[in-house]
This record gives sequence, C-alpha cells and structure tokens, in this order.
Amino acid sequence: MLRVAVPNKGALSDAATSMLKEAGYLQRRDRRELAIVDAENDIEFFYLRPRDIAVYVGRGILDVGITGRDLFLDAEVGTDAEEILPLGLGASTFRFAGPAGDFSSETELNGKRVATSYDGLLRGYLNRRGIDAEVVRLDGAVESSVRLGVADAIADVVETGNTLKAAGMDTFGEPILASEAVLIGRAGEVPQGVEVLKRRLNSVLVASRYVMLDYDVPKDLAERACAITPGLESPTVSPLADSGWMAVRSMVLKSQTNAMMDELYDLGARAILVSQIHACRI
Repeated sequence: MLRVAVPNKGALSDAATSMLKEAGYLQRRDRRELAIVDAENDIEFFYLRPRDIAVYVGRGILDVGITGRDLFLDAEVGTDAEEILPLGLGASTFRFAGPAGDFSSETELNGKRVATSYDGLLRGYLNRRGIDAEVVRLDGAVESSVRLGVADAIADVVETGNTLKAAGMDTFGEPILASEAVLIGRAGEVPQGVEVLKRRLNSVLVASRYVMLDYDVPKDLAERACAITPGLESPTVSPLADSGWMAVRSMVLKSQTNAMMDELYDLGARAILVSQIHACRI
C-alpha cells in the first residue's frame, strides 16, 4: 500500500486535498483525522505538518508527500528525497525585504542580521553567494523583527506583498526561490502505485489548464479553422447533416480560449461552445 503525506492544515492542505479528490482519491471528512485508508486505490494518506513532510519522506517512513518547494528545501534532507512533480498550487516567491529605501542589493547584507522562518534554505543561499550575514531564526511574523530591533532585513515567502508594504518594507534583490506545491519522493526509489498517482495528479493539472472547444465551420474553411485550434495531437473533424459544414472539436488552452473564439467567428465558424474538462489522461 502506497503511503502518502498530505499537509494537515492551511491553504496548501485545502488545495492538495481538493486536487487528490479530483484525482479520484478518498480524503478525510474530519480535520481531526490523522490518517485515512483508501482501500479501493491501495493507498493510505497521513496528514502532517507541511514542514515535517520532507523529513518523513527523506527517512523512508512514508513513500511520497505533498509539500511546498520552500519547505522541502528548508528541511535539508539532502539527497535522501527529491522533487517528483510540480503541482502548480500555492505559487509564491521567497525573497529578501527590508525597510523601504534601506537596501537595493543582496550584497548589502554582508555583516547584517536577516530574520527568517526558513533558516536552512536561507543559509544555503547565502553560502552559495558568499554573503556573510547572521541568520536569525524565528517561527513566524518575521515582518516585525526589523521594527523590534531583532534584524536588519528579512527573508520570507511573498505572495501579494501587501503584508510587507503594511510593515513599511520593500523587497530587494533577485528572488531566492520560486516556490509552489510539489510531490516529493524518496530519491532513487519508485514504490508501487507512484506512477499511477503521478499520472492522476498530472491529469488534474492538464484538466485545469485546458478546455474542450467545439464549433461548426464551412467545409471549405475547415483546414484554416483547424490551424487556429490544432489541439494536442489534432482536432476531431466530423461531417454535419448539411454537407457544406463540418463539426470540429479540439482541446485548447483555457487562457487562449476567448482569442480563439473571436478568430474562429471572424473566419466564419458558428455554434462555438466551450466546456470544462473534469478528468483526462494525456
């Protein structure tokens, strides 16, 4: 039975749970449940602190887990675990920030104090860049550390940046890390069931990015219409009762849908319809 770690709380937990449900897996109904067995899919889920998941996977206690890339790297499990699949959830950046106008480059951090909740990740970055700064480890609310005199700057996860602005701080330097939810596993090992899990999760990702586009087009314009909507392999083209028209169905990127619909309409296509994709295998 495949043993999978899932975040037990927070936005990452909600997103991961929703994704697993979309992939056809049984999930807990009560947040107090610490584990649940999905016998039909031969898989068991364990609900753990996102920060601890990399440790359980790295030590081989659990087979795979869903956590943030930032938390995975901060756990410093070395080569014991590896990223298997990016999941496109909880996108954020890990960045330096300081009082507005005080810093313009990370090189100015030499001899300074930098507060963070990700000390492992930050130390590794500073060492690789040859920056000699003191890392101040805090469990949270690092934005207040500068005002309270604990640090000169901070390194933290930034989503919208509104919290930093409210604290009178600006980001500076290049992003330390682009983070998102990832599926991680034991390095060099592929337990039974992992490939099916990856395939199902990837199908959810694809279904969230694509839609099915259907339209009718005059027969003599079908080739030009198909060039607009080439699909993944090629579109499905079928004759209509009216011999002068063809029906076309194609899987297209959701972000391009409206522009494609406009182009098809201008070409002469009609009855242009868009439908969601709930599941797929690519």
